[in-house]
Amino acid sequence: MPAVSSRGGRTRRTVNEINMVPFIDVMLVLLVIFMVTAPMLTPGAINVPSAGKASRLPTENLARVLIDKDGSIRLKTGANEQVVQLNELGVAAKAWQAQQPEDSAVVISADKTLSYDTVMQAMGRLQRAGVKRVALDVKSSQ
Repeated sequence: MPAVSSRGGRTRRTVNEINMVPFIDVMLVLLVIFMVTAPMLTPGAINVPSAGKASRLPTENLARVLIDKDGSIRLKTGANEQVVQLNELGVAAKAWQAQQPEDSAVVISADKTLSYDTVMQAMGRLQRAGVKRVALDVKSSQ
């Protein structure tokens, strides 16, 4: 029921509407401010590492460390393939590399759904064992 007041025989009703003009004025002022300041902002620069070719490409003598979805690790050296545990990986790869030319490399190929931590643990074991060249396979043909 609308409020009705009578004064001098006139009836008044309260207005239940919001005045939109001040709201529109504020929005237009903000729009102009953003249009003027946006071109003056400098975009932030992010230093992202890039991947490229190695300075010395590995020879045909490669050892592959294959890490499957379930985390099982296989060391493939030529036609020979063996299942190894993570703690044995460095020793087995170092023994293989000792019998190869100096520029032979160990390449880690992991399933893309595998956690990054598992790949880094394998890489750390290889480096701690003294394997000279360790590489990551980006596009695997498994």
